[in-house]
Amino acid sequence: MASRFMDLMLTPDVLAAQARAYGRSQARPRDTPPERFGADEIAFIAERDSFYLGTVNQDGWPYVQHRGGPRGFLKVLGPSALGFADLKGNRQLLTTGHLAQDSRVCLFLMSYPLQARLKILGRAQVVSVQEDPELARTLIEPGRDAAVERLFRIQVEAFDWNCPQHITRRFTEAEVSQAIGPLQQRIADLEAELARRARNG
Repeated sequence: MASRFMDLMLTPDVLAAQARAYGRSQARPRDTPPERFGADEIAFIAERDSFYLGTVNQDGWPYVQHRGGPRGFLKVLGPSALGFADLKGNRQLLTTGHLAQDSRVCLFLMSYPLQARLKILGRAQVVSVQEDPELARTLIEPGRDAAVERLFRIQVEAFDWNCPQHITRRFTEAEVSQAIGPLQQRIADLEAELARRARNG
């Protein structure tokens, strides 16, 4: 159980909802320190090529945006820090604008093949490429400098793993190709053998 995550999420309204539904509520951890990534979290984050980023605007409306890139574009900068390069998009700047009012973010990372999901709470800061050249070198993939408009640095407060229940397994085109590659090779070998035997009568 991620105690810091529950400390932040188990608000009085949530506890009241639990009590109404189940006759009791969970014990809420108190005054827990920010959590630090371990080897499992670091490895999981490094394999992701996308995630969902949630913010709240100044009117209180939540907003969720998909972020994608090459595998590992979301970087672990330290035991409680993340960062990624923000690429040119539709020029709405919704997430960037929301963070000017409220720096709190929620990241939702999924692995459908593994049926695993990692939820991360933190506070995000928007940084210009010129403002922090060292961070830019860390976050920007080689050859993608022209596509990057800004950098995001996230101080992690808490994270939690969800159970795999109800996650439908799905695979990318690359993952499917990798899985069926040996089968395709075996079929090609058998077809070649059949052709050889046909020629030899």
